[in-house]
Amino acid sequence: MSARWQGGDVRNPHSDSEQVVLVDDAGRRVGVADKASVHGRSTPRHLAFSCYGFDAAGRVLMTRRAATKRAFPLVWTGTCCGHPAPDEPLADAVHRRLDDELGLRAVDLRLMLPDFGYRASDDGPDGGIEEHELCPVFVCTLDGDPRPAPDEVAAWEWWSWERLVEASAAGALSPWARLQVPLLAELVDRPLSR
Repeated sequence: MSARWQGGDVRNPHSDSEQVVLVDDAGRRVGVADKASVHGRSTPRHLAFSCYGFDAAGRVLMTRRAATKRAFPLVWTGTCCGHPAPDEPLADAVHRRLDDELGLRAVDLRLMLPDFGYRASDDGPDGGIEEHELCPVFVCTLDGDPRPAPDEVAAWEWWSWERLVEASAAGALSPWARLQVPLLAELVDRPLSR
């Protein structure tokens, strides 16, 4: 069975904190949980997304995670990643996070890897954080340079597609980006080539 997320409205009216959608191995919703309580040494599978944004020249915007991130601080990764709210369509979540994290708007947003999922651990100063996500991957075109939120992004650079593929192969990216980039490369030479 496909692991594609089967959307819908899942709410927890008793919580004001940010929540994530919990999913089973088939990608079906099984509940919601507070984001802060979900990420730990043993993290339940939940819904997330990744996005790779390109400029008109075909360069991809790469970001370095802020030093204050609980998991994988100061690691280079794709343009943007995050979690949709329980009642939020994935594409809307991508648009929201691009704006919140980078002050950017996506044009021509496309879902490339709807069934991507991964599990990775960071044995950092908090005693270890595991990521365990169903994480569909999007690509888009971006207009302009980012204005990053410092609590999200420590640095950013425009990379060539070739540099991104090389960095992935060398293990110089977040665990999820290292897995996503080769899959994107199998689909097309350049994700936004026409």
